[in-house]
Amino acid sequence: MTRDLFNRYLWLVDIIYRSGKITFEDISRKWINSELSGGKPFSLRTFHNHRRAIEELFDIDIICNKSAGNYYYIENDDSIKNNALRHWILDTFSVNYLLKDNNKLQDRILLENIPSGRVFLSSAIESMKENRICQIVYQNFVQDKATTLKVEPYCLKLFKKRWYLLALNIERKQLRIYSLDRIKDFIITEDRFEYPSSFHPQDYFSVHYGIIVNEAIKSEHIQIKAYGIKKDYIRSLPLHHSQEELLSEDTFSIFQYYIRPTHDFYQELLSHGDEIEVISPDWFRKKFSSIIEKMNKAYCYSEEDLS
Repeated sequence: MTRDLFNRYLWLVDIIYRSGKITFEDISRKWINSELSGGKPFSLRTFHNHRRAIEELFDIDIICNKSAGNYYYIENDDSIKNNALRHWILDTFSVNYLLKDNNKLQDRILLENIPSGRVFLSSAIESMKENRICQIVYQNFVQDKATTLKVEPYCLKLFKKRWYLLALNIERKQLRIYSLDRIKDFIITEDRFEYPSSFHPQDYFSVHYGIIVNEAIKSEHIQIKAYGIKKDYIRSLPLHHSQEELLSEDTFSIFQYYIRPTHDFYQELLSHGDEIEVISPDWFRKKFSSIIEKMNKAYCYSEEDLS
């Protein structure tokens, strides 16, 4: 799947989703005015091929209502609002085209860059779609040189402006996380693998924050206290899907999570500075306190150091 073809699918979903209902003739008119068309018309055959691909890739059904003037619409479009992947894709694509249609405002709309999605994202999606084994050349930040390995791609996850591929390392027979921005080469082989029907990505990451999965760490309830307006930020954008607000006062709120407290979660909590406080469990509070003490020592200077 080329990047251009992937963008075509997104364009078609976006047009129909935002229109509510639309005829093929109107789709064709919008297509010829888009940058993706290159001035070439959108054939009915291509349209139906795209419909089938969209259904397979994103589980989005584009239906024709023949009794009401052959209008096309997305069946149960509420499922898009409730599906994180579909919602993210459409939001991203809509913003992209709004910017292109409003060139004069581009310098006044600031977006975050996601560099890891530029090169190998479409290849990763294609390999997952066809359940094909991939050969990747990978070099993480602690390796002196890149290594070549074969993997079975299971799922993709976006975290902190980086795309990550969860894949089975065939040689080690272990699930590993590979950041797309650390992949030097990505080859989709002809060999297929059987994606395990019992594997569910949402369940795999459900008790973790971010992309670090460590089953040696026990899942438990973590409570934090958020002060001032920080409680409003955390309430409106939960840190984790398990978030519960146990207590809400004028000056603070107490939030609870059921999670494995891995390094990613420590970093997230530390990023909020003195606006949050770890309440329980006691061992986690002490661990968090020791990290803060270690950070504090790095900023402590003697009188000799300052002279």
